[in-house]
Amino acid sequence: MLQSLTTPAQVISAHNEILLLLREYAEWLFVSDSVSESLRRDEIEVVVAQGRLLLSCWTEKGTRLWRVVAWDWNGHLLELELSRRMRIQLIPRTSAKAITATIRAARQMRCERLAQLAAQVHFGSVVERSGLSRGTKPGQPGRYAQVLLKTRRGRIAVTGPVVSSKPASVDAFLSSSLLWFHRKSVQQLWLIVSPELLKPLLYRLVLLRPGLKEIIKVFTVDDDLTLLTETPNFEKEDLWRKRLARFPPVAAATASELSLAIVAEAPEAIDIVHSRHGETLRYFGLPFARVRSLLGREKVWFGIGRTNRRLLDESTSNDWHNLLNDLREHRSASALDHRHAFFRAAPEAWLESLLRRDITKLDPGLIIAPLHAQFRTARGAKLGIRPIDLLALRQDGRLVVIELKVSEDREHVLQGSDYWRRVEAHRRRGHIARAKLFGARTIRDEAPLVYLVAPTLRVHPAFQTLAQCISSDIEIYRFDINEDWRKGVRVMRRERVN
Repeated sequence: MLQSLTTPAQVISAHNEILLLLREYAEWLFVSDSVSESLRRDEIEVVVAQGRLLLSCWTEKGTRLWRVVAWDWNGHLLELELSRRMRIQLIPRTSAKAITATIRAARQMRCERLAQLAAQVHFGSVVERSGLSRGTKPGQPGRYAQVLLKTRRGRIAVTGPVVSSKPASVDAFLSSSLLWFHRKSVQQLWLIVSPELLKPLLYRLVLLRPGLKEIIKVFTVDDDLTLLTETPNFEKEDLWRKRLARFPPVAAATASELSLAIVAEAPEAIDIVHSRHGETLRYFGLPFARVRSLLGREKVWFGIGRTNRRLLDESTSNDWHNLLNDLREHRSASALDHRHAFFRAAPEAWLESLLRRDITKLDPGLIIAPLHAQFRTARGAKLGIRPIDLLALRQDGRLVVIELKVSEDREHVLQGSDYWRRVEAHRRRGHIARAKLFGARTIRDEAPLVYLVAPTLRVHPAFQTLAQCISSDIEIYRFDINEDWRKGVRVMRRERVN
């Protein structure tokens, strides 16, 4: 029997109970007027606004919003009476708990198989413990096996992914492994990976400090988990012998008249990112317009996200001005609504755009221009190769790799170290100097510095532990900036961390 929502207490109670129901099931069947469609849990939202219970979800007509006036849950389906005498039913398809339990069981089986293989490699060892790492959220199964082998001489920590992993995930895996290893009293650390993860993992292990690197062994495993193969670690000299493609010449970036006219609308906020096929305009780091030459004429496409992009002409002129006004209001340090999508989107790009305007706010010793943002050390955006946030040059000719974070990120240290490796490899070959990335300025014959930047309260708790794992040959500096960096970047603390 439907329960009417006539009082604020009934509205709040219904909201809480429906939320609990939605969390229990990963997928729901939406039924209304003989129309049914499948919805994921994250496509349904229930909120209380101005004393009313509101339901929004995705339908064949797009996102819809209704007021709920009555509801009932009979243990099998959720029935809702909406305004305008409309009724819908939400039927649970699969329990989220059941899905999680199935995933956990499958991963645990692979974990136990890895433990057996590792025990076979070390004769006389026994499995003391085997389990999964912590999940990204409470209650979720982890992605890595964590096994302790007991031997006559001590214990060995063994870990490896139990799910398919791309090369780009290697920093997450190595960070997890090192932190788990530091919490255990063990003599060795074994890393078991698929062949796809092997090379990027070996490149990162070279960067670890002596003493730690020597007690780590790397194994590859086949898809069927039947065979472990030990792989020798790289030496640092191997990094510099790796074949690299040279940088293409850097042409002088000249902005089009259309782009300059758009920048004039808000010169303190809008910047231009040049590419081979046109210019992207960003409002405090958020791309909102694209200028390209088509049949000899410059045209502007605007919108947030590729799916919403439209050509700027007379018919869309009002939408263009509305977008600019919304950006001025919501993507501003003085914006009142900090939950607005424009304020929350691309925060690291926002910080990058502020530093691009004056990098000396971070370090007075850096030259202001040229400064390379989202710099790629490999052409074609190869799999697993992420761009460097900022590549800068000091007045003394020393290169500086700058990696920005605005929220806690466990991989901050390892990402910065890997960027150092790639830039140093190109510097040793003279690619950076020949490409004239910094004009006629002389590149000093010395390894780059690494600047890791984050707001003071957004530095990951494991930052210092992971920084101590990196070789002291790599000069890593931690920059703590002010929490209200959108109002202007100020360095609160700077220190060498390794």
